[in-house]
Amino acid sequence: MATVASRAELERLLEDDVPYGDLTTEALGIGGTIGVMQFAARAPMILALAEDAAEIITLAGCEVELFAASGAALEQGAPILQARGPAAGLLRSWKVAQTLVEIWSGVASETRAIVDAARAVVPGIPVACTRKNVPGTKRFAVAAVKAGGAVMHRLGLSETVLVFPEHRTFLGELPLFQAVERLRRAAPEKKLVIEVKTADAALAAAVAGFDVIQAEKFSPAEIAALVKRMASMAYTRAPPIIAAAGGVNAANAAAYAEAGADILVTSSPYLARPKDVQVRIVAAGRARSPDGLSLRDAACERTA
Repeated sequence: MATVASRAELERLLEDDVPYGDLTTEALGIGGTIGVMQFAARAPMILALAEDAAEIITLAGCEVELFAASGAALEQGAPILQARGPAAGLLRSWKVAQTLVEIWSGVASETRAIVDAARAVVPGIPVACTRKNVPGTKRFAVAAVKAGGAVMHRLGLSETVLVFPEHRTFLGELPLFQAVERLRRAAPEKKLVIEVKTADAALAAAVAGFDVIQAEKFSPAEIAALVKRMASMAYTRAPPIIAAAGGVNAANAAAYAEAGADILVTSSPYLARPKDVQVRIVAAGRARSPDGLSLRDAACERTA
């Protein structure tokens, strides 16, 4: 069972939530009682970070059986995992594991919605998610994006070349083609990407020799017009890739794909609502929970 995070990182998540022990469980004197905990999808979702959630529960001293892998499309009520162990371990790991799955399954589900919408029009069109995730969560964000069927646009500033207008303000009157020459000397194996905000700027970037034109906040109609103008140009090298970026979401992904964009760039999955995970916990061997419901139906159900 491969996890996204290292053992040390998952241990830190547990420590953050339970830095000095579980006061309630200890005060009740129930820590050694053996119990069973089940996770299930409360509504349809694309599952993410299930393996890391299972490992968190394992680190708390419980045995875990994982029923679904990250990337799986789950229907309402579908089981995710079941854990068995002392109440202290189950209750210590419960919320951390649940929240991890809920938050990142929300991101994965929204990503899949964008991918499905775009590929219903243009099969195979790439959807790329930006690096605008919550700082410190990149490892989980990347895993959720992949679970949803997309790729990362860029992981950070170190491995890609993307020229923003904010870079160009420091170049003074340097012609754009000279900026391209400078970049190719310094990073000869890299694709050169530039963000533009107008069609004229996009055409100038294409003439200067950029490999990818990132059209920021163009409407689908503006993308279609840009693609048409680009197609009429003569090139000494391969025509640039047109990336539609800024405001791309599940509601308009199909329109951008139909407009002729080569790739869709989006940050919207990171704003997705978490997906509810239903958690049920009972003491082992107990057929019914304290409220009279069976474990299978709704025993000790908690979502808050």
